Formats: sequence, C-alpha cells, structure tokens
Amino acid sequence: MFQLKEELEKLGPRKGVITQSVKDVVQSLVDDDLVSKDKIGTSVYFWSLPSCAGNQPRNVYRKLESDVQSSKRRLTELADQCNALKKGREESDEREEALSNLKKVEKHNELKRMQYWLPVQQPIWTGVTPDRFCSTIVSH
Repeated sequence: MFQLKEELEKLGPRKGVITQSVKDVVQSLVDDDLVSKDKIGTSVYFWSLPSCAGNQPRNVYRKLESDVQSSKRRLTELADQCNALKKGREESDEREEALSNLKKVEKHNELKRMQYWLPVQQPIWTGVTPDRFCSTIVSH
C-alpha cells in the first residue's frame, strides 16, 4: 500500500486521531524500518510490503550472527596476543632481580627529580641537603 504524507495526515482526523500523533507514529515506523519512505518530486511516499516485514528479522539475525563471529575472532586474536606477550616473562630469579633493580632505579630517578624541584618550590628545605634527604628515603 502506497500513501502520500498529506493523505495520511488527512486520514487521521477523520478517524479521530490528532495530526501530530499520525506524524509521530509514521516517523516511528520509518525509524524502526517497518515502513519505507521515499521522496519523489515534491511528494513524500510511505509504503510497506509484506515481504519487507519478513526480511527485517532475518537481517537483524544475520547482523547479530556476524557480530558474534567477529567477536569470537577478536577474542582468539587477543588470547594469542596475550600468550605471545607472556613469553619471556616467566617467573625466575633473574627476572625478579631485574624488576627489583628497575624499581630502585625508578625510585632514584624520582628522588633526583624531587631534589631538583624542591629547593626551587619550597624554601623551607634549605636546612636539609638533597643528598641527606635522598639517602634517608632510599634506606627505608
């Protein structure tokens, strides 16, 4: 069934329906892909074919199936990537020692940064030398 927009808006008040309600319902049907809409010249036509109504659930199903398959592929890729990243990171004494040394170096760098900025930003530290301050923190 094909209908002009103007015809639909005229049919509503004859049946006791407000014109704005007709517009809202038709727009809702178009948004839900239950009714198709096309502008031809200056006229806007609305239509719905029985075969289109059966196609919508099939299309939704196909899209969801496709999404599931792509999600499964992505999960497999991420699991493979995770396993690849774990190689070389097995727990060992050498690794623990290297991580410990890394933490010490990072802490030392942070303290050096503090040593550089503290005298500039906080004059109350004038009585404490940075070497004494850093050695106190590192020993703890």
